[in-house]
Amino acid sequence: MIWFAALVAIPAKAQNSQPSSQPAAVRYIVSLANRLEHLVGVRILLGPGASERDLQLPAWNALYQVRDFSQYVNWVRATTGDGQPLPVRKIDKMTWHLGGAAQGVEIDYEIFADQSGPFGAQLNPQHAFFNLAEILMYPVDRRNSPVEVSFTNLPSEWHIATALPPSGDGFAAPDYDRMVDAPVEISTFQESDFDEAGGHYRVIIDCDPSAYDMPKIVTVLRRLVSSATVWMEDRPFQTYLFFYHFPPAAPGNGMEHANGTAIDLSLETLANNPQAFAGLTAHEFFHLWNVKRIRPQSLEPVDYTKENYTRTLWFSEGATTTAANIILLRAGLLDETRYLKGLAADISELERRPAHLTQSVEESSLDAWLEKYDYYRLPTRSISYYNKGNLLGVLLDLQVREATDGTASIRDVFQWMNENYARKGQFFPDTEGVRRAAEAVSHSDLGWFFQKYVAGTGEIPWDNFFKTVGLRLARRAISVADPGFVATRNFDATLVVSAVTPGSAAEAAGLSVGDSILEINGQKADRGFAGHSAEVRPGDMLRLRVRNSAGQRELRWKMGSRQEIELELTDLDKITAEQKARRMAWLKGEPQAVGATRL
Repeated sequence: MIWFAALVAIPAKAQNSQPSSQPAAVRYIVSLANRLEHLVGVRILLGPGASERDLQLPAWNALYQVRDFSQYVNWVRATTGDGQPLPVRKIDKMTWHLGGAAQGVEIDYEIFADQSGPFGAQLNPQHAFFNLAEILMYPVDRRNSPVEVSFTNLPSEWHIATALPPSGDGFAAPDYDRMVDAPVEISTFQESDFDEAGGHYRVIIDCDPSAYDMPKIVTVLRRLVSSATVWMEDRPFQTYLFFYHFPPAAPGNGMEHANGTAIDLSLETLANNPQAFAGLTAHEFFHLWNVKRIRPQSLEPVDYTKENYTRTLWFSEGATTTAANIILLRAGLLDETRYLKGLAADISELERRPAHLTQSVEESSLDAWLEKYDYYRLPTRSISYYNKGNLLGVLLDLQVREATDGTASIRDVFQWMNENYARKGQFFPDTEGVRRAAEAVSHSDLGWFFQKYVAGTGEIPWDNFFKTVGLRLARRAISVADPGFVATRNFDATLVVSAVTPGSAAEAAGLSVGDSILEINGQKADRGFAGHSAEVRPGDMLRLRVRNSAGQRELRWKMGSRQEIELELTDLDKITAEQKARRMAWLKGEPQAVGATRL
């Protein structure tokens, strides 16, 4: 799995030399000539082989969503090496069949690319950013063959950034899967680099350089990567790339890769909420272990043609947030007060969703492919594997500490899985693999924990876990503004009304399920409703511009009120010195033993 670290140690010339028994590399030539129309031209060069061949474009990548990238393919043509046309027949939504290809073939096609963000592929006059699986087909019989990719017809002032090692006039990878795990930015981006804890880091930012502070960003990244690599006692790469885009408006998303991450964050958030920048980056950076190397067997081998189901996203995503927060705490980028406030908010979010009593976190992981549907995201239908997975990561950490008198923690769980699965090139057997690791480091039977809270929907006795670090969950009733509806954001970033409270002022004003919210109180609805309504009080006027099949219209009504339970993690009335010591170790991800620190 640690393919890049090994690959870059090989000189480029030696890397490209293939034994005669090995097939020649599959070559991709990507043209950026048609930037104004967002049209990417792709040529694939295949050497001699089978006469009948199939080419496929993945149906999904990056997100656990079938997005059918083939919808953007305008045409496909094939010729022999001397220019004679070959028959091309499409046989399903993502597969093209070629005939007469025994002596080699050149395939040309055109594909539209204008999806911004870390999960997309975009070509425009300002830049190109590619998740390569979204624009590059693979020959089904050569998916495991070496590949080379080059980019042509780009402006002279543009540069190329990717984790792929250079080869000739382009870049190389051992196979298609490794190639598409390395995004590409091509533009007049700004770059900074630094060395920390033995690793080399490149920071690639495609944004007006006057809009952000590169030295400040690098300072944060230095602290973050040092904290993470020391905590894991591992650095499975030589070079790591941070790709950032800071558009005026963006919900804040990131995508992990084996040797890099791509992150979108709005300039407003970057300026006003540096914690969001650090938190998102820490989450994506820790994925270089958890997901990219500590990987569930159910996600391998990748099948690009259909949904790939796993019960373990609660750990792969949720527990990654657990680790990311520990890394931030260790680095001094997050303090105890803010961390505990965030944990209480996460517990509140889980308990406010009635589905926490009907959908397990394993089922939530399986159902990730349904998240694009508005109804599925209703609080009565689903929970978030991110949310509950993070909380279970915290509780598992506390339970392992309790079982070992503070000498082991969730760090030992991750390190055990890294040593026994990732470094051996093996995948872990889903939730059972997490349980094995936790039981191995805690020397205890944790079947009850996984049965009740991972596979099951049992109510979690929060105080039983948090009392070991001198905390309890305090509850008090408060009155909050009630808009009378629930809105969820789809993957196209549209805020859509998913439920309207019967008899509410929102219903009387004419708001309906399925309405798209364009503006909230005169501001573009570019984030969740809560982000626009933090200061709204009961009785305040709410003004929405919405769109549905009848067109656009503006709705107004006064906000109602409802009772909510506010949660707070607070000190026990009689906290002991032992509990204080445990909390200090817990917040640093360290063992409790006096003097036994690995900071």
